[in-house]
Amino acid sequence: MALYSNGVQTWQVHEAKAKFSELLETCLRDGPQLITKHRADAAVLMPVAEWRRLQNATRTSLKDLLLADEPRFDLPVPPRGRKRRREPTGLS
Repeated sequence: MALYSNGVQTWQVHEAKAKFSELLETCLRDGPQLITKHRADAAVLMPVAEWRRLQNATRTSLKDLLLADEPRFDLPVPPRGRKRRREPTGLS
């Protein structure tokens, strides 16, 4: 177990498997724990309350989307001329 740059403890995957109970207790006591595999970040174990908070923080409600001042993306609409109907584009 080592200390990561932002204060999060890191566990190698074999160490996390062998000491899962300790990993879980450390997570519940100290917060998220980083698990590495072949020296690369692989996963994070975090308390479920924090995970749910993050999930809810990233969701935008339909009401918020519909009442937003700016559009979420640009919708390309070809300009309309004198014709009553537009010619289809990109159907070849």
